[in-house]
Amino acid sequence: MMETELEPMPIGALKRDVAWKHCQMFKFENRTRLKCIYCGKMFSGGGIHRIKEHLAGQKGNGATCPRVHPDVRRIMRQSLEGSIVKSRRKQKRPEDIQNRLLGTGEMETMITQSEAITGLQLLAAPDAGEPHLRLLAKEEEGMTNRRMIGRTGNTSSPPVTPHAHPTSNLTLGLPKGKDQVHMAIGRFLYDVGAPLDAVNSVYFQPMIDAIVSEGLGLKAPSYHDIRGWILKNSVEEVKGVVDQYKGTWAKTGCSILADEWTTETGRILIHFLVYCPEGTVFLKFVDASDIVRSPDVLYELLKNVVEEVGVQNVLQVITDSADHYIIAGKKLTDTFPTMYWTPCAARCINLMLEDFGKFEWINAILEHVKSMTRFIYNHVVVLNMMRKYTYGKDLIQPALTRSATDFTILQNMVNLKSNLQDMVTSQEWMDCPYSKKPEGLTMIDIIYSQSFWSSCSSIIHLTEPLLRVLRMVGSHKRPAMGYIYECMYRAKEAIKKEFVEKKDYLVYWNVIDQRWNKQLTRPLQAAGFYLNPKFFYSIEGDVHNEIMSGMLDCIERLVSEIKIQDKITKELSSYKNAVGDFGRKMAIRARNTMLPAEWWSTYGGGCPNLSRLAIRILNQTCSAVGFKQNEISFKQIHNVTRNQLEHQRLSDLVFVQYNLRLRQRLLRKNQELDAMDPISFDNIDTVENWITEKEAVTMENGSSDWMALDQPLANAMLAPSPNDEAYGLDAGFEDDEIFNGVRDEEENGRQ
Repeated sequence: MMETELEPMPIGALKRDVAWKHCQMFKFENRTRLKCIYCGKMFSGGGIHRIKEHLAGQKGNGATCPRVHPDVRRIMRQSLEGSIVKSRRKQKRPEDIQNRLLGTGEMETMITQSEAITGLQLLAAPDAGEPHLRLLAKEEEGMTNRRMIGRTGNTSSPPVTPHAHPTSNLTLGLPKGKDQVHMAIGRFLYDVGAPLDAVNSVYFQPMIDAIVSEGLGLKAPSYHDIRGWILKNSVEEVKGVVDQYKGTWAKTGCSILADEWTTETGRILIHFLVYCPEGTVFLKFVDASDIVRSPDVLYELLKNVVEEVGVQNVLQVITDSADHYIIAGKKLTDTFPTMYWTPCAARCINLMLEDFGKFEWINAILEHVKSMTRFIYNHVVVLNMMRKYTYGKDLIQPALTRSATDFTILQNMVNLKSNLQDMVTSQEWMDCPYSKKPEGLTMIDIIYSQSFWSSCSSIIHLTEPLLRVLRMVGSHKRPAMGYIYECMYRAKEAIKKEFVEKKDYLVYWNVIDQRWNKQLTRPLQAAGFYLNPKFFYSIEGDVHNEIMSGMLDCIERLVSEIKIQDKITKELSSYKNAVGDFGRKMAIRARNTMLPAEWWSTYGGGCPNLSRLAIRILNQTCSAVGFKQNEISFKQIHNVTRNQLEHQRLSDLVFVQYNLRLRQRLLRKNQELDAMDPISFDNIDTVENWITEKEAVTMENGSSDWMALDQPLANAMLAPSPNDEAYGLDAGFEDDEIFNGVRDEEENGRQ
């Protein structure tokens, strides 16, 4: 077999040397062979080290690669040099390191003899009775000098004062192994005040791996490195990713997201992001504190962003639904007649849930549950007992919004009903002093109240359909435009089935219709439904007029050329009747398995104009929320006295930070994270009402000793991933009452 016919083998995750990214691995005659990806040279021996020498241009062991990039060559040379140093260090016996453990007096003497610190090496005490451990860390150059002194007797090197590195006086009592590493990481995070969930970053472990690969003696980047060349390179790196996304906007179209939020100092910021199926990118932020309430100025701001992204690429601009945004959005679509303005679907659904929570009977149930969770989550003994009987599952689970969190927690309560009942009937609970307290007795009454659980069940049936819609529009797995219309239909259908009597379900339909009809429903959502083959071919009979009208409106607005509009109208007939490739058995099976845009890309070749429009519509989102807000100090950026050069540096820092976080959404889809702690400060914004006692917390019997608290089990709190596609409650879409809504107020009064 010729070399060119060999199939490359996958390179396993354990092969972490940097050179593995620059070669391919083959299997030939039971031997492993490596091939340089730049010049194509094949190596049959020497392993990855030979490839590294080849790329580094190190003479003596093989030919130098003539095509490798200079940056790659530099990295390979640095890696080879690091391997030599690492090899030398490994020759040291463990007892040699142990001999560096010195008493306090010896340490102070040694510090004055040319010892400089560039990193912290934590050493464990040989005797558990030793009162302190010193942190010994020595610069490689200093270590080399001492070795030379021992050999030559030369003592002319000037001493280094201990004041240059105050960390030399730190003391710790730590065991050997990874614990001392973890303690060092924790100490750094605590010292700089970093968010503790920083360890969940997808970039955290690669950082540790990179440090380990360089071995001991790696000098940390300086302050000026971080704010200088490293930030500059990061900006260019992120811009490269953004440019990749931009290259897809012409084909798939994109949505501009304007996410408004308020800082701690009261400044109103608008973050501008661009969504496409490849990923979401952050463009910029604007301090709109002085302009946001002016529709005309807001319009100019939105107009400038549309022009920056490219009018031909933008299908919609998504904002809040406040009056000034509505006015600015209408003016924007008048200026750009080939795009839409749409309010944020997630905010709209959240308002529906918020309105449901205002019903007296629902609010009463929520307050009962909150009284229980506040009691449980403020006492260690009770919380540990609850987690024991629920097998590590938590009652409190933060959701996308506050209102969604309320009803998600209620759902968790119902799911854990039997576990809670087992807990309050156990001998362990009877022996617990908190079971005799008023809060404990109240909790028992609630847990054994049949009317309470019956009301909870009704609330769940009422709100779960909307929670599913909210999860769907906030999902990172698929664009929501092809699903939201169907999801809203199924939500109203589920409520109708639950309450049966028209006078009962119309009360809640009115809440939905008020928000849906006045704020959310738009032609894009109707067209998304029409173009989703899974739903379209489930319709029996004629398509409802509202859906067809939305589809035709999108053709007229999103397609500027009249000739193309006419062609699309003709091609609609082929789609409706499943003519040509649309009627293939593969296409029919794929209606329920492929994403709608992918289905059109695969089977829509016979209707190129309609297919192009369908792909652009079906690749859009419906929401502008769900993106983690930036935590850079905006008061620094907006300080009018700040130097303009530093202002731009901080703006670039925001650009890098925000886009790296957006990138995480794609990278951590299938990543298993540590369980969220519902009583942590990180989640306080959405769950505060569920864990904060109304009265001041008193220290009773050590009940507030968090050190005695059992940690949440890994992902035990997280519910199974919901199916955010179709509900499948009933086939077809024939209920005209759902489509038409409640339009006659007099009819409502007669019910």
